[in-house]
Amino acid sequence: MAGAAAAPATLRDRIGALQARLSASDRFRRWAERFPLTRPIARRRAAALFDLCAGFVYAQALAAALRLGLFEMLRERPMPAIAVSLRLGLPLASTTRLLEACVALRLLAQRANGAYGLGALGAAMIDNPGVAAMVGHHALLYEDLRDPIALLRAGRGEALSGFWAYAGTEAGAQATGADPYSALMAASQPMVAAQVADAYAIGQHRRALDIGGGEGRFIVEVAPRAPATAFTLFDLPPVADRARSRFAAAGLADRATAEGGDFRADPLPSGADLATLVRVLHDHDDAVVQALLRRIRAALPAGGRILVAEPMAGTPGAERVGAYFAIYLLAMGQGRLRSAAEIAAMLREAGFAQPRLLRVRMPMIASVMIADVMGD
Repeated sequence: MAGAAAAPATLRDRIGALQARLSASDRFRRWAERFPLTRPIARRRAAALFDLCAGFVYAQALAAALRLGLFEMLRERPMPAIAVSLRLGLPLASTTRLLEACVALRLLAQRANGAYGLGALGAAMIDNPGVAAMVGHHALLYEDLRDPIALLRAGRGEALSGFWAYAGTEAGAQATGADPYSALMAASQPMVAAQVADAYAIGQHRRALDIGGGEGRFIVEVAPRAPATAFTLFDLPPVADRARSRFAAAGLADRATAEGGDFRADPLPSGADLATLVRVLHDHDDAVVQALLRRIRAALPAGGRILVAEPMAGTPGAERVGAYFAIYLLAMGQGRLRSAAEIAAMLREAGFAQPRLLRVRMPMIASVMIADVMGD
């Protein structure tokens, strides 16, 4: 408000401002690079700044390696550059440059006699289809980021918003096709499902309702840990059809069902004492989220519980996730990453009590919050 007095600066604010002034000073930077006690800090900051500038190149080197099947090729044994070149059908000079870039990124490692083998990060790509799917999916994001200022002015991208357009309505799903979206979500769900299953015992519930559950990969992953629990999935009809097929293939047709509908407008299935929202809230704006939470509260019985699993802003050790989703969701055209405190407040407003954050092994993948339905 015009004329309002500014809040007094805290000690932390003053220290932060001083650090910023010193970091902006070329004279101070040159001194810090020479002084033995500050030299390691200066080098780390220089490396971090370089990573910010070169991050796109890193990502494209990873994308090329994945698309070429490089990690699978080197899975069993190291190979020299010439052998890799012949297998890939690429010029030796280009192959060598890609191999050297991957070594620098710890995706590959130099072995004896000039051969190349898997590095620590490249080995992590093996049997990890979720990461590979997201790297491939980023091609759409990069289209929207060709002109980041235009993206900021428009408030949404074209490539990503087109990819997610079907999620708005059933008609959109049928027109656009659910296959690309469902495949992407299914590939990355096992990582999230493991976080949830380790943090919370779903098996204590009689029936779990997974809202916006895609083609059912989350249920398939957690069902073995909850053998006495029945599951209901609720998602758009074309997606629910895919879930039924997945349940049947996994031998879960007797205790996992899928119902089609739009969770923004259609009645939610009844009979569950646990409702799960796995990577759903951050894809939607506040009004949609708040209305959904109220409807879930109305559908659950006294003693029921809601579980929210998704990346959350400001999570210690996962701060960079916020930077990623800030831009990704802008390009998508809707949604935002919320902090645990914001989600807890929205749960309370919807009528849930005692929201609490559970401990997870990898908060960068997902944080988990639960809240209860208290008796009237």
